[in-house]
Amino acid sequence: MEVKVKIDTGKLKEEKILSPGRVIWNRLKKNKLAIIGLGILIFMILFAEVGPYISPYKMDSVDLTNISTAPSIHHWLGTDEVGRDTFTRLMYAGRISLAVGIFAVIVEIVLGSILGAIAGFYGGLVDSIIMRIVDIFLCVPYLPILMALGALMLDLKVRPENKMFVVMFIIGVLSWPGLCRLVRGQILSLREQEFMQAAEALGLKNRRRIFRHLLPNTFASIIVTATLGIGGAILTESTLSFLGLGVTPPTPSWGTLIQSVQNMYTLQFEPWNWIPPGVCILLTVIAINLLGDGLRDAIDPKLKK
Repeated sequence: MEVKVKIDTGKLKEEKILSPGRVIWNRLKKNKLAIIGLGILIFMILFAEVGPYISPYKMDSVDLTNISTAPSIHHWLGTDEVGRDTFTRLMYAGRISLAVGIFAVIVEIVLGSILGAIAGFYGGLVDSIIMRIVDIFLCVPYLPILMALGALMLDLKVRPENKMFVVMFIIGVLSWPGLCRLVRGQILSLREQEFMQAAEALGLKNRRRIFRHLLPNTFASIIVTATLGIGGAILTESTLSFLGLGVTPPTPSWGTLIQSVQNMYTLQFEPWNWIPPGVCILLTVIAINLLGDGLRDAIDPKLKK
């Protein structure tokens, strides 16, 4: 779809064609909160991805002569209980938390959009089976199941470096039913429209009709849901890691860094060990939510009414 915009410059009238992406970006730019969220999110990504290359310390560099020191010129956020630079570990932890959020949402999108499209297109028995599976997933208490699976990983002695991937997959698998219902509802409406009748008259295969004509028309809702889902996945990972059931030391995440607050001495006298990761989680989730709301309004302005 292309949008034609007529620009009146007095005597000269110029007709400019804008792509759908450009139209959405122009609408998004008018939303100041969304742009602020985008700016914060870009900063947090650069902080996590580029920051560790600038830092003079390594993630696991131990200095037993500087244990639990206060912030200084050499260690901006002090050091932890074994002398590791807290600021460097905070940046590495951002990589883990952001990666868990992004890849968990990718799993959610793949499962939710495909199953939702199949259920909405075929209907009947196929739709009933998929929707009953969705109902089962929605009836299962989300956080207790995650905690139980986290405890199971402890019993199975999953290696800390592999635990991150397991957490990504579990969060994604438990999050897809909501998106599946959303996509199914849109497919039920889209399949009755004239362009689908034309596709059927042309003899197109069902697979092509689903993945080339129906599913792309739901991308707006999928993008918004995915954007907001990343924030939820980061919070979920942080909660599990704080409880010791998610990403576990020595692999850092924002949740594992906050875990140090369980010590009363750290809570009272070493705030530099737990306040910065909490602020990072807060800023990232707020930024993602602001950007998600802005994208929703930019993609479908009718939703604002």
